[in-house]
Amino acid sequence: QVQLVESGGGLVQAGGSLRLSCTASGNIVSINAMGWYRQAPGKERELVARIVSGGRTNYADFVKGRFTISRDNAKNMVYLQMNSLAPEDTAVYYCNTVLPTLDGFRGYWGQGNQVTVSS
Repeated sequence: QVQLVESGGGLVQAGGSLRLSCTASGNIVSINAMGWYRQAPGKERELVARIVSGGRTNYADFVKGRFTISRDNAKNMVYLQMNSLAPEDTAVYYCNTVLPTLDGFRGYWGQGNQVTVSS
């Protein structure tokens, strides 16, 4: 019923930039929050950034000011602008959205796309 479609991943050189996009579609009335997670081989999935409907943002410590998350509420889209990329940023990046339910909320995941940073 709810689908998240991601785009923008790929191969980039160290120091370069990349912009990820995610569009939510389906039976959506409202969205509590949208965000980005990533998972590298042998590591657990970790939060990169998230943004709530009011515009408040949260970033992981490793971002260090390099990334910016933004949201287009009218289009149910979220973006992640990544600058000054480093090889340690190499991972599969997943879009996430949190929707309200009758008794709380529920999260949905995109299919994930690969980001590879070469040195």
